[in-house]
Amino acid sequence: MKPRKKEEMAEFSKLLTKTDIQKRLSLPTKFFKPLPSLKGSHVRDFPAIDESGFVWTFQCSTRKKGHPKPVLSKGWLAFVRHKELKVGDRVKFFKEKDRSGPATPFYRVEAEKEIKIFGAIFGYSPIVAPFPWMKTLILASKLATSQLASLCNIL
Repeated sequence: MKPRKKEEMAEFSKLLTKTDIQKRLSLPTKFFKPLPSLKGSHVRDFPAIDESGFVWTFQCSTRKKGHPKPVLSKGWLAFVRHKELKVGDRVKFFKEKDRSGPATPFYRVEAEKEIKIFGAIFGYSPIVAPFPWMKTLILASKLATSQLASLCNIL
């Protein structure tokens, strides 16, 4: 049996709320530990790779005063739109260390759609979406094909 190249160090997951979908991913303070160290600041960007290999850059921040509740803002809503996430879907973050390289940890993010059968939650299914730029390429290709067909009809 081959040894695994990646070692899972910590994880957190959350069922998404309306605020998570429309504004920012609000995290309970207990999930703060797996996030990147803020090193004396209240804001830090960190990359996370999704199941299709795309690297997302999220910004983690805490309140400057009072309870330091962490939230993900920058990059989060683009992720939500790309994955077409809805209230009740689930997101998971994993902190990993690559054994084959330096000891620098990296993050992995997974999104899962809620599966309902007759109104009851049956489980969750992983969302594997193409790279964001591929959606643009596909739409451009469809538009070009449509315009070409229109041009052929004119001639």
